[in-house]
Amino acid sequence: MGNTRMPVGIVGFGVRALLTEELAKREDVEIRVICDPSESARARAREQFPEARVTDSLDELLEARVEAVFVLSPDDTHADIVCRCLAAGVAVFCEKPIAISIEDADRMLELARATGTRLYLGHNMRHMPVVRLMRDIIQSGRIGEVKAIWCRHFVGHGGDYYFKDWHAERSHVNSLLLQKGAHDIDVIHWLAGGYSQRVSGMGGLTVYGDPEQQGARTGQMMTDWISTDNWPPTAQTGINPRADVEDLSMITMRLDNGVFASYQQCHYTPDYWRNYTVIGTEGRLENVGDDSDGVVNVWTRRHSGYAAPDEVIEIPEASGSHGGADPLLLDEFLRFAREGGGTETSPVAARQAVAVGVLAAASLRGDQGARTVPALAPELIEYFDDGQPGSHGVVPMSVAAMDH
Repeated sequence: MGNTRMPVGIVGFGVRALLTEELAKREDVEIRVICDPSESARARAREQFPEARVTDSLDELLEARVEAVFVLSPDDTHADIVCRCLAAGVAVFCEKPIAISIEDADRMLELARATGTRLYLGHNMRHMPVVRLMRDIIQSGRIGEVKAIWCRHFVGHGGDYYFKDWHAERSHVNSLLLQKGAHDIDVIHWLAGGYSQRVSGMGGLTVYGDPEQQGARTGQMMTDWISTDNWPPTAQTGINPRADVEDLSMITMRLDNGVFASYQQCHYTPDYWRNYTVIGTEGRLENVGDDSDGVVNVWTRRHSGYAAPDEVIEIPEASGSHGGADPLLLDEFLRFAREGGGTETSPVAARQAVAVGVLAAASLRGDQGARTVPALAPELIEYFDDGQPGSHGVVPMSVAAMDH
């Protein structure tokens, strides 16, 4: 395509539209049209991108002949919007999680294969330096064969990020084990080299369920209220009155390759970061900090009691949002939308992460027993693992011809 700018559309101009700031820096992209049902969101879009067409109609966006669409809307809207774009032959970047049900995720994968339209999932943590460093250490063989992975996620901004707007409602997210946990579940799978077969969960709404904390946030978005001064968690105000998701959750997982894993998520910690421990047959690794000021510690000898790591590796620096992951994510998607080929992120992996979150939420809300992850059709796994062979970039059909 030479130096031609790729015309793209944006669906959803809320907090996740932060990604458009990275897009706007690129000389090879034209943000042609932005779609959002909210008038306040459309007003922000007009102010930030005065040259773009701004609309509340997905039909109008697709008629603008964009070559790719970024679906950055609330989680419960992903499936229907993505399927309409796939049916229109427009390459799709879908923010994680892929969907809030296993059935919708499978429907999206099946339609992408049936139409040959390119589908990409925004699991940007696969591009984060800390994750790539841990994966490189594992693949080097220094800790032997991976047998266990533990992840603790201290979501220090949880009260501000997830409990004052739509994120706090099951109807929109199902569970924060999808909205927030899909990242870490995907990373666990990637580091382990397998997918979960059996999962169980426990947890509850332990802090943000106090009626005295509730209050409407009409017309506002997260950037209007977030502050480190909102402390302690029990003093938070403006909690969504309809909040019914858990603020403390735990999952145990058994993977198809024999690895065992656990994931813990808490939305009222004083600090905000992820801690991974990976244990192999010849050692273990653990990150302390998850940005460029952190390190990954590696132990490869036997010690008595606590011992200093045998190797301390600094997490590489990177520029751009999400620890430098977002620019790399956009590089990969735009190349994929234009040319096809393999990608680090995977629609299959995105489905498997959602499946774990869905079943763990059902477990913790039920008898806390183990659930079996339903198998994905082998032909779908093969198609996406092979890089969506034969897929195409943009082959528009009329909006009227779409299967809504």
